[in-house]
Amino acid sequence: MNLVLELFAIAVVIIGTAFSVIGVLGFMRLPDVYTRLHATGKVSIFGVVLLLLATVALTPLGFAKGLVLIVLLVLGGPATSHALGSAAHRLGIPLRQALRDDLQALESSDHPEPQRVG
Repeated sequence: MNLVLELFAIAVVIIGTAFSVIGVLGFMRLPDVYTRLHATGKVSIFGVVLLLLATVALTPLGFAKGLVLIVLLVLGGPATSHALGSAAHRLGIPLRQALRDDLQALESSDHPEPQRVG
């Protein structure tokens, strides 16, 4: 059983490291903040969770702590990426080569220009 856990941990570490390397390359190569957030969001969820799974498999004393960290990452990672993307959009950071901007249409309809009288 120990050999199976070690093989599982090695495979998960390799896959998690591959996700992390691809995410870093995406962060360096992608053109704007929104696509970079997509790349870093995948690293935080897939890369780190897979590395935590390897840790949980090899250290039985940290099983509960590892599972709590995995749950917190799965719940907090997408919310954090969304908050950063929303803040970037509200600051006016432009999309690069955007075909359309659905949020711009929503913001302009929510806050119409004030009308002047006279």
